[in-house]
Amino acid sequence: MSTPGAAAGEHLPAGQPADGGAPWQRYICNACGLIYDEAKGDPDSGLPPGTRFADIPDDWVCPLCAVTKTDFSLVTPPDLSRQRSAATPASTPGASLRRQVGGKAKAGVVIVGAGRAGWQMAQAIRDTDADLPITLVTACSGDVYDKPLLSVALAKRLPLDTLVRETGPQAAARLGVRLLAHTQATRICTRTNTLSTTRGNQPFDELVLAHGAQVALPPSLPAELCWRINHLDAYLKFRAVLASGPQRIAIIGAGLIGCELANDLALAGHRITLLDPLPTPLARWPAPQAGTPLLAAWEDLPGQPIAFVGGVSIAGVENTEHGGQTCRVVRTACGQRFEVDQVVAATGLVTPTRLAQSVGLAWNNGIAVDGRTLATSHPHIHALGDCITVDGQASRYIEPIGRQALTIAAKLAARRAGAGTDACPVPYEAKAAVVRVKTSSCPLSLS
Repeated sequence: MSTPGAAAGEHLPAGQPADGGAPWQRYICNACGLIYDEAKGDPDSGLPPGTRFADIPDDWVCPLCAVTKTDFSLVTPPDLSRQRSAATPASTPGASLRRQVGGKAKAGVVIVGAGRAGWQMAQAIRDTDADLPITLVTACSGDVYDKPLLSVALAKRLPLDTLVRETGPQAAARLGVRLLAHTQATRICTRTNTLSTTRGNQPFDELVLAHGAQVALPPSLPAELCWRINHLDAYLKFRAVLASGPQRIAIIGAGLIGCELANDLALAGHRITLLDPLPTPLARWPAPQAGTPLLAAWEDLPGQPIAFVGGVSIAGVENTEHGGQTCRVVRTACGQRFEVDQVVAATGLVTPTRLAQSVGLAWNNGIAVDGRTLATSHPHIHALGDCITVDGQASRYIEPIGRQALTIAAKLAARRAGAGTDACPVPYEAKAAVVRVKTSSCPLSLS
């Protein structure tokens, strides 16, 4: 079984069975991005290598998010022959990180962010041009991991050392990318086409913003007292704290992530209190009564059931001494107090404004992009993933990212081929997402 990262735009090697049958196919989970590779099968689930997708039993579920095979789609490589023919050939991906064009070194493409969107963007660009310089700037290590695992890893008993699928340097070497890890991007200057970073200025011909979003922390939740588990580094630190044994954990916010974390932590033996301003979990979703079956399932959890407290607003969180030990108290506006060991904020996401504001990019609840081309208000700056909005609407899910990367890569390739700034060979189409809630005690589909 392949893990996410080989989305719809990934280069697919020619797989040929030894018996001369049809080439092996790959299928992507539309919910979490996991890839089922027929050549590899899913041995952990009883599917040996060589199991065709059509032969998988109907009761098989995605090992990552537990949706059924009906939620998988065939992965097909994009037809980018026109764009590839316009690119300078090279025998090795990224053989020259700075290509000479007209006697001048070409800056190439700079990508900000090394999450799923950033690495898929790098892959999609490399698929169109083996030699185009690509620089990836990221505040983290750049390690490649499957973010959906962070809300199911405990229940699945996944060792921490298995979460990283590929280190940042390994991924950079494979794709011929110049990786600037642990580097903050601070400012964009379009007059000089440079990105200012904590490691100096990086010139670019094209800039792609893929820096994601961050947890929106209300004023009543002090950052120093609340975990915000939106990336691998934070998750690893959180898991280290939990290693001492079962703990009392308050989760603020009963949306998608809050519910998934509550379910996972409870199954791992922790005592969970889940708080939300609305009366039921998942109440913000249009699906009526989405949280009702979830509450029923949580009452039957082995050990300590999840305690859901709805219709409350958080007044504050502070440290307190109890029994000679420091713990935390969550206070509600109506006077309730919850004494816990840890507090997790799952209070939604917000796009950081710094880079967009530094260059005056159009903003509409996030970086505003054209719904067809994913261009920002500047013609040489594109954006994708959690940091963007189309007509003011964010779509912070796995499935759109691969298609967004294909759109941008094809457009940039066409531009290099002389097609002009408006050419868009692979237009992006925003689609209504069907969201699978990875609560193993009661998996849900929300639309």
